[in-house]
This record gives sequence, C-alpha cells and structure tokens, in this order.
Amino acid sequence: MLKSNTTFVTEFLFEGFSGFGWQHRLAFFAIFLALYFLTLSGNVIIVSIIHLDHHLHTPMYFFLAILSISDTCYTVTIIPRMLSDLLNPYHTIAFRDCVVQIFFYLTFGINNCFLLMVMGYDRYVAICNPLRYSVIMGRKACVHLASGSLGIGLGMAIVQVTSVFSLPFCDRFVIPHFFCDVRPLLKLACTDTTINEIINFVVSVFVLILPMGVVFISYVVIISTILKIASAEGRKKAFATCASHLTVVIIHYGCTAIIYMKPKSQSLLGQERLISVTYTLITPLLNPLVYTLRNKEVKDALRRAMWQKPLSS
Repeated sequence: MLKSNTTFVTEFLFEGFSGFGWQHRLAFFAIFLALYFLTLSGNVIIVSIIHLDHHLHTPMYFFLAILSISDTCYTVTIIPRMLSDLLNPYHTIAFRDCVVQIFFYLTFGINNCFLLMVMGYDRYVAICNPLRYSVIMGRKACVHLASGSLGIGLGMAIVQVTSVFSLPFCDRFVIPHFFCDVRPLLKLACTDTTINEIINFVVSVFVLILPMGVVFISYVVIISTILKIASAEGRKKAFATCASHLTVVIIHYGCTAIIYMKPKSQSLLGQERLISVTYTLITPLLNPLVYTLRNKEVKDALRRAMWQKPLSS
C-alpha cells in the first residue's frame, strides 16, 4: 500500500481520527460537514452581499470580502480530505499532494493573519484620522494592502515548505494528525531538525507577533480616541465598528499562537488536534457569523437583499 523503501517515503498515512470508533467518527462527520456547509454558505453570502450592495463598497468591507474568500480557500484545502478520512480512517496522501496541501494551508493561513492586521489598521485610520480616511485608504492602497498580505503568505509558505520537505523521512510515514502540517511532519524526519524548528519558530513569530503587535497598538490608540468622544452615542457607534473585528482577532491569533508557538516539550497530540479542528473549522465559520450578527450595515444589506429592494435606492 505504501510505496516506500528504507531511504525515502513517497506516501504518508494520516492517523487522524483512527483512535475513535465508527459511531464517533460518523457523528464527527455529520457535525463537521454541517459546520463546513455553514462556513462555505456564510462566506459566499458575505462576499455576494458586499459585491451587490453599493452601501458596502468601502475599504472595511472590501477587506472582509477578501478575508471570506481566503477563509473559503483555506477550508477547502483541509476539510474535504478530513471528512473523507472520517469515513476511511486509514487514508494515505501522496508526498506531492502533502506538499501542495501544506503550501496552500500555510499561504491562506498566513494571509488571514495579515489581513486581520490590515483590517485593524483600517479601523485605526477610520476612527483616528477620519478626515483623511478616503485619501489614505483609497482603492489603490486597499489593493496593495490585500496583495501584500497574500504575497507574504506565499513567501512564508515557500520558506516553510522548502524547510520541511528538504528533510529525509526514511520509513517513518504515519502522520499523527488529520492533515499535513509543519510540526507533525518535523517529528517524522529521521535526522536532526533543530535548524528546521528554528525556521518554523522564526516564521511563526513573524506572522503572529508582527500582526498582533500592530493590531494591539492600533486598538490602544483607537480606544484612547474613542474615550475622548464627547457623545455617548458616538462612542457606542465607534466601539461597535471595532467589536466584530476584535472578536475574530482574539480567537484567530489565540488558536494560532497555541498551535505554533507552544514549546515542543509541551505539545500533546490530542490537544493539537482539538485546537487544529477549532482553527481550521470553527474560526472560518466565526468570520461570517460574527460580522453578520454584530454588524448593523451587513444585517441591513441582508434585509435589502431578502426583500429584493433596489440596491441603488
């Protein structure tokens, strides 16, 4: 079944959820499939509403649409194969397919980290420098910021993939996970991985600490500015525009930091799988859910679409 010899591995075997019985896996399959459907539906609705409703043609919703597209690509990279593995617990993946999966997983995951940073910067400019907002956050600037986020994702993914797959895996082929990820693969290498682990840590610090730092500083200044607003209604409205983004930021960066910055000695496979399920399935669902339920403009746009009122009115 596995095309391997004593030197190199050409296929990997996902251990995934093989430790669970058939009934548990079937229950997981039903739950994860429902969540996956909700995630795809929510993100498609968000992108469609933003595209169709001219009231939402602003930088904030432009970045939200890009985030929804990135989340969709991110989940498509992981979830369909995970659902397949729940029905067939001993599932192999070709070496080449593993490379492709981890590349796109990292690309869109890192892209999301920097998109959330850009969205924090957008909120900073909108609240702290409203008179120059339309100039600073013009169409060209928005495109450059979104493209830059994707470019960083691609660049960091290339670094990670090159680092991991330059290692020999010998006859160690069982991945104790449900998808190809950096840390589980490093554990399979039959050589010293110290340099690779340092590279992984440095990349993790860059894609987490930098965006988190920018978001933190932005919100310190934002909150300071909001507290100076004389009107209680004005303060409430300003806080409301930031609440959705801040909720997603805390959950997204929190899960990512736990997975990729936890010391190796403290890494438990069961915990990593649970957090990974949250990170790959729940977090992408929260983006459309949080922004829909907590954002008045999106809810108004949904009502206009549902009642088929002219969007130009």
